[in-house]
Amino acid sequence: VQLPASGGGLVQAGGSLRLSCAASGLTFGSYDMAWYRQAPGKQRELVAAIARGGNTNYTDSVKGRFTISRDNAKNTVYLQMNSLKPEDTAVYYCAARLGPRTYVYWGHGTQVTVSS
Repeated sequence: VQLPASGGGLVQAGGSLRLSCAASGLTFGSYDMAWYRQAPGKQRELVAAIARGGNTNYTDSVKGRFTISRDNAKNTVYLQMNSLKPEDTAVYYCAARLGPRTYVYWGHGTQVTVSS
């Protein structure tokens, strides 16, 4: 299973980025997908998740600013990030799980840096 994340970069506060994760090696439509992030010196945290049925959930700090979506035809999950803040700076990772259990598949992250 490969979950390569892309779309990160350097952006000013208030700007937007769109992350993508084109999954391979799994039956994408059967998996719940998520975006996690880890900032320097902090624990990894769940940012947003989308179930195979389309239900979504978000950590409170990104509600109203980030949107997670999936395109099962393209085996891709997206994270649209608007109104970015310096505290959103982190490495963002794509993850997958089969059913309500821990996320077992992880991709290499993509760096998001938000300057003030």
